[in-house]
Amino acid sequence: MAKPARLSAGMLLYRRSDQGIEVLVGHMGGPFWARKDAGAWSIPKGEYDEHEEAQAAAFREFEEELGAPAPAGTPICLGEVRQSGGKVVTVFALEGDFDEQTAVSNTFEMEWPKGSGVIQSFPELDRVAWLGLEPARTKLVKAQATFLDRLEQHLEPGRPSP
Repeated sequence: MAKPARLSAGMLLYRRSDQGIEVLVGHMGGPFWARKDAGAWSIPKGEYDEHEEAQAAAFREFEEELGAPAPAGTPICLGEVRQSGGKVVTVFALEGDFDEQTAVSNTFEMEWPKGSGVIQSFPELDRVAWLGLEPARTKLVKAQATFLDRLEQHLEPGRPSP
């Protein structure tokens, strides 16, 4: 019997500015991502199991990864994608604002340096930023860029798909 896919849900916060649509994304924390930029950012998200609804998990993970609840509003489901590691990610978009300077991420522990026996704590997201859609496409984990296309399509229904 095949092992079920790991499930993850996230909340893509967006806002309209003079420069166009901006999205709130986070740079992944920990030593593996420390010196990477392109492909090292993520929509705030996290794992959930079959006993939790994806939307509830997305709201929960937003608060865990950013230290404050998502703004009030009705999210738009942007569907799901399967990332290269096999994880199935469901993302919801929500229009609102958030002061990225106030973000405080939850942490994870790992042995670092590897093989040292020393356990260190790292933030899941070491920084967050508002980015325009084009810069976000280059910074996000590759599979997650699909959600930017879907958000754009939702906001501009007549726009052809990329």
